Amino acid sequence: MSTLSKPSHIGRKISRIRELRDMKQEALAQALGVSQQSISNIENSETIDDERLVDIAKALGVTVEALKNFSEESVFNYFNNFYDNSGSNGAFSHGPVFTFNPLDKLMETIEENKKLYERLVQAEKDKVEYLEKILKDK
Repeated sequence: MSTLSKPSHIGRKISRIRELRDMKQEALAQALGVSQQSISNIENSETIDDERLVDIAKALGVTVEALKNFSEESVFNYFNNFYDNSGSNGAFSHGPVFTFNPLDKLMETIEENKKLYERLVQAEKDKVEYLEKILKDK
């Protein structure tokens, strides 16, 4: 007899990825143009519509699939795969074998952060422009 597993809690996954990225709720809120309370509500939600997930994934610098499929176990597997455990007696015979160039990953992250800041600056410019228009129309 198979037991059905509890549906995955997408809010918890968002929270975990945000924490792993060392991002505060306020920073994610600003990136999405919502309040910190909205982020808190999102992280307490078991389900979130796909359109919203796309924005959240972008702000966190991950794909929607990565967000949906996230698990603590996958994170540990990801880091454990840095090492080649195939040596005799299970010893690390060849030392760490990186599956990617750490410098490339760093540059990729810097580029993602740059794009995020550009979006934030553009959002601020749009806000100022909008407010100036309101003031001018009075």
